[in-house]
Amino acid sequence: MIPVRGYAGRKVAVLGLGRSGLTTARALAAGDAIPICWDDGEAARAAAQAEGFAIADLTRENVWNGIDALITSPGIPHLYPAPHPAIEQAWRHDAVVDNDIGLFFRSFATPDWDEFERPPRVVCVTGSNGKSTTTALIAHILQAAGMSVQMGGNIGRGVLDLDPGRDGGVVVLELSSYQTELARALSPDIAVFTNLSPDHLDRHGGMGGYFAAKRRLFAEGGPERSIIGVDEVEGRYLAQQLREEAATGDPVIRVSSGQRLTGDGWSVFARKGHLAEWRKGRQVASFDLRDIAGLPGAHNHQNACAAFAVGRALGLGPRQIEGGMRSYPGLRHRCQVIATIDGVRYVNDSKATNADAAAQALLAFDNIHWIAGGVAKAGGIDALLPLMDRVSSTYLIGEAAEDFAGSLGTYPHRISSTLDQAVAQAHAAAKPGDTVLLAPACASFDQFASFEARGEAFEALVAKLQARTT
Repeated sequence: MIPVRGYAGRKVAVLGLGRSGLTTARALAAGDAIPICWDDGEAARAAAQAEGFAIADLTRENVWNGIDALITSPGIPHLYPAPHPAIEQAWRHDAVVDNDIGLFFRSFATPDWDEFERPPRVVCVTGSNGKSTTTALIAHILQAAGMSVQMGGNIGRGVLDLDPGRDGGVVVLELSSYQTELARALSPDIAVFTNLSPDHLDRHGGMGGYFAAKRRLFAEGGPERSIIGVDEVEGRYLAQQLREEAATGDPVIRVSSGQRLTGDGWSVFARKGHLAEWRKGRQVASFDLRDIAGLPGAHNHQNACAAFAVGRALGLGPRQIEGGMRSYPGLRHRCQVIATIDGVRYVNDSKATNADAAAQALLAFDNIHWIAGGVAKAGGIDALLPLMDRVSSTYLIGEAAEDFAGSLGTYPHRISSTLDQAVAQAHAAAKPGDTVLLAPACASFDQFASFEARGEAFEALVAKLQARTT
């Protein structure tokens, strides 16, 4: 655990007592602060109280005397669509509002680092799609190279639950827009921006607010090295802006999947399945990504480029990085090939919760039996219609099934309603060489507690099919 610094002997409110909230309360107590906790759910309050934490309704005026700060969990809105009442109270009483990411960056560096030969480094990854895979891939590559690595944030352990910094160690964090938007301290050594597509727009008041939340990691954080995906206009804008702000040298590595990047700067890109690194107008490294089992499809090639750039920025050689990629097993629920039954691949991409992520999965395979549906995001699946030539048939589940059927029109589809029916129907129709792909382009909350639960249900159904054929 990382004890929170700067609040010893002071009252600090904690709003939201899920995984990150309870860890925050413990880390505050470890730093001799006095946590005052609240959650809108009775069960969460009871769990915190059972650990000995003080509980007070932070939406009430009379509890705020002497409270210096409010630490809020990422899922709690602080601006759009409306601030939580406890956050309104914090503003009214001039309490600082922060989150666990801000506490991590103000607490991670400690005086004993002066004794280290190599100070710990922090790598942060943000973006709309691919950030979990990129984070896990970076951590795997560094571990394979013999480095001491911790992974956390929006994946793995909560940031304050990580161990204190180690001599020569690297912390790799996945950060969502909810986390970067509010953190009062952001100081990564290396920051990665994968891409941007519409998501969480109600929380951020539109695309501009969403991009601004991501941009804070770079503009406020001042990383030594920024690795920027430039396949969207926002990435190109960010890369150019950071380049202009550089006092000396060029702190930007541009990455792309699908286009050759030109110019004298540092770039890493993938074209036709081959990764290439260029510096000062010449190629310095290249290798083939197409036979790396854990990284199928062009979207994973972008993730590979970003991870390669991080490895190079940390001093690894190209062959070390390639070796780490080849041993990477893939990340669960993210374009993960879970079985091959009678020549048919079954792919779990339950994390494809929006149309852009589903598009990347559809582009990674051919002859697809596509399982889609759930709670639709803005725009539905209309943007995916140009990819229907890759799809043999679509099996629609959940709340969005009827609307998606209307979008698909004459393209082959059926309303399966539930995941078990969709898997059974796709299995019956698929032929050797085909792919049964769960890439819902939707949130899961109509039928499942999370995308992980949806992916696990898919895995269990495929396992039953496999058991029947063996």
